[in-house]
Parts: sequence; structure tokens; C-alpha cells
Amino acid sequence: MKGAVIAIDGPAASGKSSTARAVAEALGFAHLDSGALYRGVTLVALREAARRGLRREDPLQVLDPETILRTAEDRGLMLQPDGAGFAAYLEGEPVDAEIRAGPVTAAVSAVSAVPVVREWVNSRLRAMVRIGRDVVVDGRDIGTVVFPDADLKVFLTAAPEARARRRLSQRGAAHDPALLGAETEALAARDHADSTRAVAPLRVADDAVRLDTTSLSFEDQVTRIVALARPRFSPG
Repeated sequence: MKGAVIAIDGPAASGKSSTARAVAEALGFAHLDSGALYRGVTLVALREAARRGLRREDPLQVLDPETILRTAEDRGLMLQPDGAGFAAYLEGEPVDAEIRAGPVTAAVSAVSAVPVVREWVNSRLRAMVRIGRDVVVDGRDIGTVVFPDADLKVFLTAAPEARARRRLSQRGAAHDPALLGAETEALAARDHADSTRAVAPLRVADDAVRLDTTSLSFEDQVTRIVALARPRFSPG
């Protein structure tokens, strides 16, 4: 039995995860956060490096990817159903708070760019669907690589300045012009890097619905995606 898949892709700070979670709740689907597994693998790498006395911000400098993935499997890294979504578990304990902390955030980009790591994560995301779970999945290559046959693909985007404002608001930072300018430039640079990287570049799937959220409220963008989804999944 195969579950239904809604793929939501987009650049950094486009609100993919929060939007995917809200859409999943509205439809009665589960929210599957691809980033949680990449962050989980990164946490494994950081813990293993520390255990060996190899304290580096970039664990790939001291551990090879195969060792990291073997350790992740040995220590039971997995996503387990948790309410309307999934939670990351490691060694039998929930680690969602730890995988969102600064050290993991600083290292996850490098770890998630490794092809063998991406293959490992993608295989586990697909397994969630093969067991029959209906999911909303967010990321940067969900509709192009992970689930190219997704039932619905949405590509969220917004102007870099709009995304920068949202990110500063999330951090509780004042919208100082200098801060806003620096964040806007950083996001534009991230967009370029993500779109031109050799492994799983950010791009819009040919059959994706583009949704520019620059002038939309969060509620409006969720409503629009739910409206796209309901006719596809309603009986009859």
C-alpha cells in the first residue's frame, strides 16, 4: 500500500516546514520533515566526533560519511510517528530540540550535501510512504528527486527581502535596515548556492505549482495549497 504525497519545495526561509505542517493538519495527513533526518545524521556525526575526542565544527573533516551512517543505524536514528507528524529519535530518546540547536544548524548544510547521506535519507523517507502513510513532505528536492511522482507538487517562493523580514521576525530581531540588508544578501547568496550545487540542486519541478508568497499571509498560503489538494484526494 502506498500513501499519498504532497511535496512542498522552496528556497531557504520560504516557510516550507511551517506551511507543510499546517497543510498536513488541515488535510489529516502526517507532516514528514526531510530536514529532521539530515539534522539527525549531523547530530550523530557531532556526537561521534566528540566521543572520539575529535572536536571539529565540521565532522566531515574527521569522519567519513559511511562511518557516520553506520553509527546512525547502530544508534537507531529514526523518525517515529508523533501526533500529526514525526519526531526524530536517537538511541531511543527524542532529540528534536537538540537537532534544532546551534551546533547542528552550523554543520547540517555540509553533511546534507554528501550524496551517500542524501541517498540514505531519501530511502527512509520513501519507506514512510510505502507503509501507507499520507504525508506532506518539505525540502529542496522533494518533487524533483525524492518523490518525482508526488500527487501534488508546490514550489513556495518569495522575494529575498520578504523572506529576510520573516526570518528576522522569527528570531525576534528588530527590522533594522542594516540587519535586513545583510539577511537579504545572505539569503540571495544561499539561493545561488542551492541552485547551482552539483548535488540535488534547488529547482522547480516541471509539474509543480508555483506559489509566490511575497504578499500573502501565512494563512492565505496554507489555504491556497489546501484548495489545490482537496480535489485530488476527495473521494469520488
